[in-house]
Amino acid sequence: MRRLHSAPRPDWKQKIEEQGLVFSTTTMPDGRKIEYWNESAYYEFTMDEVETLEKTAEDMHLMCLEAAKYLASGAMGDIGIGRQALELAAESLQAGDMDIYGRFDFIYDGKGGPAKMLEYNADTPTGLIEASVAQWFWLQDVFPEKDQWNGIHEALIRQWKKLQFRTGMSTLHVAHSEAEESGEDWMTAAYMRDVASQGGWTTIGINMSDIGWDPNLNRFVDLDNFMISTMFKLYPWELMMKEPFGHRLLQRAHNPRWVEPAWKMLLSNKALLAALWHLYPNHENLLPAYLGDPGPMKEWVAKPLHGREGDNIRIHAPGIDISQPGGYGREGWCYQQYHPLPDYDGNHPVLGLWVVDGESVGCGIRESDGPITDYFCRFVPNTIDSPAPVAPPATSYGAAL
Repeated sequence: MRRLHSAPRPDWKQKIEEQGLVFSTTTMPDGRKIEYWNESAYYEFTMDEVETLEKTAEDMHLMCLEAAKYLASGAMGDIGIGRQALELAAESLQAGDMDIYGRFDFIYDGKGGPAKMLEYNADTPTGLIEASVAQWFWLQDVFPEKDQWNGIHEALIRQWKKLQFRTGMSTLHVAHSEAEESGEDWMTAAYMRDVASQGGWTTIGINMSDIGWDPNLNRFVDLDNFMISTMFKLYPWELMMKEPFGHRLLQRAHNPRWVEPAWKMLLSNKALLAALWHLYPNHENLLPAYLGDPGPMKEWVAKPLHGREGDNIRIHAPGIDISQPGGYGREGWCYQQYHPLPDYDGNHPVLGLWVVDGESVGCGIRESDGPITDYFCRFVPNTIDSPAPVAPPATSYGAAL
């Protein structure tokens, strides 16, 4: 893997916004504006690297399913979600409720050593539009003769088709929280409507706050009092369980088919890292991890069990003593062995490996200036050092808004 320089397209800002990436500009605490999308550089993989990393992600997904079973047993406590939520997740896992997607975060330096898993964002993973769409169209404009590690769009359509075939359902409600103000959740939900529509679903958009309960139907309903039968929600399960309607989620017989399903609570929780290390100690793609305390580790990263975007991360290592702000931590902590991120002239990348139906389907790379990948990181596109890309994905999700 190499980090190479590239001249940005003159109209790059307009193009990424037309493709749905309307949330690129971030205002720093000091008032400076920075861009999340960065096409002044790109990372290039060899095909051998891609194939190795694909296998790593797919193997890790299977291992995570085993770790989810271990967590569902209660062997590591209620992992900050409570006993009833843990039982609901266990029931969902046992029932084999079908999911759509997830994103691993891996450390990989391209120097021949094994990639190291940092976490699995398997309930509400974002970074989808830039990884699936924006970087693909960048490739067509800048390097049309090259290929890219990116089959995310087609894989999502296949999975939505598969879900419809298995369930016999045809109407999908797609919900996000309007409390998220950057536009990322809004556009991610719109993009998911697009790929679901291409998979054969009739989609209906709704805000999480507009989901209602009909006591006569004993079912969740939308604003038109239409019963919700299948729902994609870009909203974390652990927060759903705390909503006023949270107790109704425990009644599986009266619930929609939730996507992502309740068992994803087990994979999006940082306790998963400790469960993996317990089940697969010394695995080459894992970092040591312990629940509640650092155990024997002298250098560690403390992660709140429900944390996101680097909030509340604490790093204790030689020359590094960092404590990020945020609102997480009361639910408990997982301690993971500290491992430095690769350094490409001050740029520190993390690979986001996307998994759909257990298959590794693409990569999105975020890089930061420091050891934590947070709100101020940059997305950088990738290429594969081989020719023959296929046709770019067809999208219409702008109209879905």
